[in-house]
Amino acid sequence: MIPNMGNIDRIVRVVVALLVAILIVTNVLSGIWAWIAGILAVVFLATSAIGFCPLYLPFRIKTR
Repeated sequence: MIPNMGNIDRIVRVVVALLVAILIVTNVLSGIWAWIAGILAVVFLATSAIGFCPLYLPFRIKTR
């Protein structure tokens, strides 16, 4: 896996994941929407940690 995410992209994903976590903890998001947003936040954190987004491959997107 060749990294295809730049630093700004990674930082934005972490910030979005943290905002989602805050919304879930404060009960602004609840129910099925909290589950969906939480799973998406975990995916954002994982892709940010490894610097690779598999969804970018078919579209040939590179932010790095």
